[in-house]
Amino acid sequence: MATVAIRAPDVLIRGRKVVGGVSEGEALVTRQTISGWGGVNPMKGEIIETRHELKGQSFAGKILVFPGAKGSSGWSAMFHTTRLTGQAPIGLLYNITTTKAALGAVVMRVPTLTDFDSDPLDQIETGDWVRIDADEGIVSVWKGGRP
Repeated sequence: MATVAIRAPDVLIRGRKVVGGVSEGEALVTRQTISGWGGVNPMKGEIIETRHELKGQSFAGKILVFPGAKGSSGWSAMFHTTRLTGQAPIGLLYNITTTKAALGAVVMRVPTLTDFDSDPLDQIETGDWVRIDADEGIVSVWKGGRP
């Protein structure tokens, strides 16, 4: 019987749980905060904010790595709608905790971490494969894609 070796992660980051659970998938990374109301099309899980570096890209089914939320309380409503339409991210990693970001994570019900021992924005790039174990507070990163 053949054995399959699983490659160890290239990067491990520890953080504090916002919403528990485990999720893994491709990372979508931005250094810009994200506006919910007027910045996201919840029917497509797409960033539509005019001057955003991810304008036109979808976070649906991805691990969203970003500094935090901006704007009004509409942020959580827009991201809740992405869950209802099946277009939500499958996990969140953010640096700046606000009520908007935390409530958004709760209503989407996706594994979420913050307060990291090293900045995920410096460690993770779009396309990297990321596994969030929010219950253990561990982010595993495989550079360049799926292990």
